[in-house]
Amino acid sequence: MAIQAYAAMRAGAPLEPFEYDPGPLSPEHVEIRVEHCGLCHSDLSMIDSQWGGTSYPLVPGHEVVGVVETAGPQVKNVKVGDRVGLGWFSSSCTGCVRCLSGDHNWCRTVEQTIVGRHGGFADRVRAHWVWATPLPAALDASSAGPLFCGGSTVFNPLVQYAIKPTDRVAVVGIGGLGHLALKFMRAWGCEVTAFTSSESKQAEALSLGAHRAVPTGDRDFLLRSPRSFDLILVTVNVALEWPLFLQAVAPRGRLHFVGAVMDPISTGAFGLISGQKTMSGSGLGSPATTAKMLDFCARHAIAPQIESFPMRRINDAIEHLRSGKARYRVVLRNE
Repeated sequence: MAIQAYAAMRAGAPLEPFEYDPGPLSPEHVEIRVEHCGLCHSDLSMIDSQWGGTSYPLVPGHEVVGVVETAGPQVKNVKVGDRVGLGWFSSSCTGCVRCLSGDHNWCRTVEQTIVGRHGGFADRVRAHWVWATPLPAALDASSAGPLFCGGSTVFNPLVQYAIKPTDRVAVVGIGGLGHLALKFMRAWGCEVTAFTSSESKQAEALSLGAHRAVPTGDRDFLLRSPRSFDLILVTVNVALEWPLFLQAVAPRGRLHFVGAVMDPISTGAFGLISGQKTMSGSGLGSPATTAKMLDFCARHAIAPQIESFPMRRINDAIEHLRSGKARYRVVLRNE
């Protein structure tokens, strides 16, 4: 049966109705009936071919929540009727050293949901069962989609770097990623500082879990805060004075990037040597980390702050996100 979707036919073009035949279902894959799908800045980057290499027609959408409608004969862990989520990755080999170590997201042949294939702005989408993560019943399906991209992205460093409840942490940028990072870190038990370039978001940052909110451009605060933070998590994609932020990192601490900053990030080696500091970056977590993140959200009643649009108004939703008006994630719903 043909899949009904919305696709960009060329770079930057509005999305339009699009139909395609997905072919036979692979034995280890599931077909998910899409109920909700988040709209992420990465979707815009792909639509615009900002990163290069986008293939058109492109059906974006990689923050899917839906119900397994069909399952291949070799599918495990999920079954027809289960509500699941699907994020940036849709398949991996499951047999290489990385997959066998639990790092499926580092598999050399990992498949990306909207790269070279069609994603979730559709009535149905397919994925390998490993990447179709069951959604805990305590989580609201209508708002959970962004957890499978933005949520996994900001939760992953907490797990990978063994962040402790006694740590002092900071989040740079209070948007789609940053607002979830604040919620996670506060529930984790950390002392949390929010850096935001928007004065209007300072009060919101406090309500989202920050203990204090500081203007991103407040150089005096950074200069007064040497060696203060065990982790500074950067969620923005713009260039900032990184040596100043690195100076505020505590000994053995980390300046960590999850935002796609396109400009070169430069700092002198002594900024790292003094205090044995680390600069690093990461993307989405593995399926196991994503499942752990969902359980954490269910336990602490954490959900993205969303605005909902019907799928048929997809271009209105895209314009809303492009204009910077989204607070803080946009989710499309099939009606």
